Amino acid sequence: MFPLGSPLLPGGVLPLHVFEPRYRQMVIDCLQADGEPEFGQALITHGREAGGGDQRSMIGTLARMVNIEALDEGRYALIAVGMQRIRVNAWLPDDPYPLADVDPWPEEDADVDGLDERVAGALDRVRSTLALAAELGEFDADADDIEIADDPVVATYHLGTLAPIGAADRYRLLAAPGPTARLDELDSILDDVDAMLRFRLS
Repeated sequence: MFPLGSPLLPGGVLPLHVFEPRYRQMVIDCLQADGEPEFGQALITHGREAGGGDQRSMIGTLARMVNIEALDEGRYALIAVGMQRIRVNAWLPDDPYPLADVDPWPEEDADVDGLDERVAGALDRVRSTLALAAELGEFDADADDIEIADDPVVATYHLGTLAPIGAADRYRLLAAPGPTARLDELDSILDDVDAMLRFRLS
């Protein structure tokens, strides 16, 4: 497991500079394991990323290493992609890096009618919020150019990755039971973000 100060959502991209000895060993173990090199990523709810002693969330994401570069002094630069959600049954003693007993957490209500339309509406909202952020100099691309997956379930995660929200709100989206609940959460979060951005622009 690789706890961090921000959660990775399925479909999201995670660049990492691995320099701590315990995580360098984790990368080696992942590369030597059978199958694709994968690890779990979870949010640090209290504490710091470096040095241990942190408190960790009980929901995370399975991450797959898609690009790995060995650097000097045993360090690694890697890019991982979020594959699917996992539920942490128990955190185990770090030996030498964080370990956990986990299970996949499938999406609930993934085949609900009207999901495509709701995703399209949420995309419009995210674009509108990003346009407000751009007026404050906090987003430097054209909001109309952002793209999301064709799969509506994956798209709900892409929206959470693209939206100008914090780690705690992004975790709320990860923890939503399924895409419908996730879009409800995103609506509520964007209400608050929009109000804050408009206040700052006034």
